[in-house]
Parts: sequence; C-alpha cells; structure tokens
Amino acid sequence: MARPARLLLPDTPLHLIQRGNNRGACFVHRKDALRYLELLGELRQVYRVALHAYVLMTNHVHLLATPQEDPQGVILMMKELGQRYAQYFNRRHQRTGGLFEGRYRSCLVAEEPYLFACYRYIELNPVRAGMVPGAADYEWSSHRANALGRDDPIVQPHDIYTGLGTTPETRRGRYRELFHGDLPPHLLDEIRQQTRRGRVLGSEAFQQAVARRLDSSP
Repeated sequence: MARPARLLLPDTPLHLIQRGNNRGACFVHRKDALRYLELLGELRQVYRVALHAYVLMTNHVHLLATPQEDPQGVILMMKELGQRYAQYFNRRHQRTGGLFEGRYRSCLVAEEPYLFACYRYIELNPVRAGMVPGAADYEWSSHRANALGRDDPIVQPHDIYTGLGTTPETRRGRYRELFHGDLPPHLLDEIRQQTRRGRVLGSEAFQQAVARRLDSSP
C-alpha cells in the first residue's frame, strides 16, 4: 500500500518527530547532539526552513519548523539530515544499519492557540520524561533561546512569537508565562494523534482552509 502524501504548505508550520529505529538511542554523547544541531543549522539554510523550536531526546527529536519557499524543502532537509547524521553516528559508535525510523512524522499546525501549544509540547518533553525539573534546565532544546535569550543561531522566531511584545525582554517574559502550567491532557493527546497520523492540528476552520489550499495547489 502506498504511503499517504505528506500535507505541506509554504509558510505553514509543521510539528515533526524523528525517532530512533526500534526506539534505539540517537544521542549517546554530547558530541552527537552538537553534530546533529550543526547539521540541522546548515541544512535549514540550504533548504530555506525556519526552525522555531526543537528538543533532542535520547532516542528521538521534535522540531517546529516552517518551509519558507518550497514546502518540499522540509522533506529534503529531513532526508539529508537523517542520512548525514546516521553516517556520522555509525562511524563514531562503530555500528551499521539504519539509525532512524524509515519515515519521520509530521503535521501542519494552526497559528493560535495550537502553535504555542506545540512550542510548549516540544520544550517540556524532558520535563514530562522526568529528566529535569524545568524546561530551562535542559541543555538540548530551544527553550533557553526562546525564554531566556540565549544565543542559538539555528532558532528563528515565528511571527506569532515576535508578536508577544515590542521588545525582546517583553517577548521572553510572556513566553515564560506560558510554561507556568502543564498542557491539558486533551491537547497533549491531540498533538500526538495528529502528528502520528500526519494530519492537521488546528480548529475546524483551519482544517477547512488547509483543505482549500491543498486543493488549489498545483
């Protein structure tokens, strides 16, 4: 059976998950994480993809990204990223075979309130896993850039993030406020289900608007 086509639109954010094969470890040493981020930073520029949020877990990765020109750029970025990182990882750790699952998962994301829900879902991953007490305590995510202003050249704020305030300090403060409570369980489930199914995360009106745009695209 043929795989369903990915839902892709220019200038529309995507939540992406790339998992280790058989849920095996993708990052064993901090140098692994640094190499993955180095490749991600390089390839997002090559394929014109804006990266808004990320987290590197032991055996998987979450990204929130927007294709800025050709929506196929996300597919090309993820394919080359997976190949080049797997080659690095296999050489470094003296292993063979595939590192990642055959296909990353993704879903289109509405702007609000779902966009910030995805920001929170991604950056709170280590907290939900019991790895750290707070999002700012985890090194391998975009949270310190988005919430604290740490220099992270691969992170590009979404316009909705920029709209949180007129100054960087105001934006970061309002962003931190979003993390004062946990995501509601129903929203967690919706993010997981729509990403796993490769569908649209958003209101019914947003889903209908996506359907119209996809129908009219060449």
